[in-house]
Amino acid sequence: MKRFGFIVFGLVFLSACGAGLPRRDEPGLKYVDYAGDPVEQIRVMRGVDGWTPVSRNQLVIWTGHNEAWLIKVWDGCVNLSFANAIRVTQTGQTISRFEKVWVENETCPILEMRPVDVARMKADRKAARDTVAKP
Repeated sequence: MKRFGFIVFGLVFLSACGAGLPRRDEPGLKYVDYAGDPVEQIRVMRGVDGWTPVSRNQLVIWTGHNEAWLIKVWDGCVNLSFANAIRVTQTGQTISRFEKVWVENETCPILEMRPVDVARMKADRKAARDTVAKP
């Protein structure tokens, strides 16, 4: 039984300690406007591809080209807006509200996770560009 517990702990530890995720800077996007209702967990098949800071206690994590999640962490996470890399803990292929975002040496517990409607966001962004481009 001890061996099984050690293996599970090792898998969770390894999934949480991957290299820091690259930051995606996309200024001017209002992710909150495209966020759905809060969910209890996120299924991540390929892991987290990148992230974008939104505010001092919110970030968007990308789990695919067209799949993003607005994450709200505790207010005490003071370095989130300035970080160049983060890590998100996960258990297996699931990120739950009991996981944490690591920012430098800070542990930032997750308070809320909401899916972002990336397709609608991209369509609105394209429509705005098309409107500006037309004379």
